[in-house]
Amino acid sequence: MGAIEEPGLEVLATRNLAGAQDKWTTERVLSIRWWTPTLLSFRTTRYRGFRFTPGHYTRLGLGAADDVAWRPFSLASAAYDEFLEFIAVLVPGGTFSEPLRQLREGDAIRVDKASYGFLTVDHLAPGRELWMLASGTGLGPFLAILKDPAVWQNHQRLIVAHSVRHSSELAWRDEIAGMPQGELIAEAKARLTYLPIATREPGATALADRIPRLLADGRLEAAAACPLDVAHSRVLVCGNPEMTRELRQSLSARGFATNRRGVPGQMAFEKYW
Repeated sequence: MGAIEEPGLEVLATRNLAGAQDKWTTERVLSIRWWTPTLLSFRTTRYRGFRFTPGHYTRLGLGAADDVAWRPFSLASAAYDEFLEFIAVLVPGGTFSEPLRQLREGDAIRVDKASYGFLTVDHLAPGRELWMLASGTGLGPFLAILKDPAVWQNHQRLIVAHSVRHSSELAWRDEIAGMPQGELIAEAKARLTYLPIATREPGATALADRIPRLLADGRLEAAAACPLDVAHSRVLVCGNPEMTRELRQSLSARGFATNRRGVPGQMAFEKYW
């Protein structure tokens, strides 16, 4: 699930949605921001009845009327924003990527009326610290979570680690760093620690290794000046399958568990592609 396209992802043609047009709306692109030649974020209009919980994803559809490709994308906008925002990376020749590459302001895009997913704070037991560990476009849902004032009121520490290959891919870097001064958050009790990580650009960031390795040898906790323990820490992870698999194993070894049968856990995951 996510904003990264790989061969083998499901493509839903319009014929499969025959009679189901009431399940999506046609929205318009409001703006597009290119972080790199292959990494972009974009905003669309928002159907007045669309609802989501920060951390959820929805499905977007692009393509000709008789051949629409659908992909799941996490919502990066706040639950209260009048627009929807998404982040994506383009894959050469991708069924969804090619029409996305050609997208311009004012163009139409289909948006599923429903939202989905388990990468939400309400799937976690109450905790003192909330860790959000992301690789690449996995940052998207955490941006929505960070815009939720309740998250800042219900935790003492918010720790965001975002791993990319090159520093130019650190989307919303300045916006995240400036969030504590935001009008809705300025009076909140939580303290934000933002840890940008560029793994293939020596010297660009203080940390320069994959998140699983940084956690394994203690460097991640040292950089955050905060221990990651099952008693007080809650962890959300979103990114590539290898990272999520490794972190699930290492966190499980520390006693962390996911939500099971309605019992809130200490960690939750969403993997991209």
